[in-house]
Amino acid sequence: MKRVALEGKVLSENDRIAAELRQAFRAHRILCLNFISSPGSGKTSLLERTLEGFAAGTRVALLTGDIQTDNDARRLARFGFPVRQVTTAGACHLDARMVEQHLKDWDLAALDLLLIENVGNLVCPTSYDLGEEAKIVVLSVTEGEDKPLKYPGIFRKAELMILNKTDLLPYVPFRVEAARENARSIHPEIEILELSCQTGAGLDGWRRWLEERMEKGSELVPA
Repeated sequence: MKRVALEGKVLSENDRIAAELRQAFRAHRILCLNFISSPGSGKTSLLERTLEGFAAGTRVALLTGDIQTDNDARRLARFGFPVRQVTTAGACHLDARMVEQHLKDWDLAALDLLLIENVGNLVCPTSYDLGEEAKIVVLSVTEGEDKPLKYPGIFRKAELMILNKTDLLPYVPFRVEAARENARSIHPEIEILELSCQTGAGLDGWRRWLEERMEKGSELVPA
């Protein structure tokens, strides 16, 4: 009982900070997206391909979470946009306080888009609101098409599912239609995009989705 009460208190405090972050993001018309996936799904590669498509001067910044190392931050920093590594030192997720602390001396008025790469995990990050406008779940074809059924929480909360590494479909026993059906059995309205960061197939559709959400983001009002 004590553990349940403590978890409830932690999540309640997280939700309070997340609400403040969301209000700040909306006040500055910032679209904040939270990327969640298993390790190795290709989140960082997706963010690399996303950043390379932005013109210099685009008002975008990134927070990338990992249990250890700043490898992802160094990979993403080469595109010239502000990037910060959030090292959780063992925690299997980012929380709202981590985001708040790493944004403290950033000028939110200078941003239109904030991309958050969560720790590789389909369970823990699902419970923690980071003040984002939308969660995006990344599923690669090297995983099972039953992942939405095994981890329904994130697929229920995500607005978009990105099916990544489609260039590997000829080599793996992955059934795309089954993955789609499983995801929509959990969340009938979830949007689904298929792409390959390796070949670039499907990236235009992802960029259109992002542009449309950024346009909507400019119309956001404080929570």
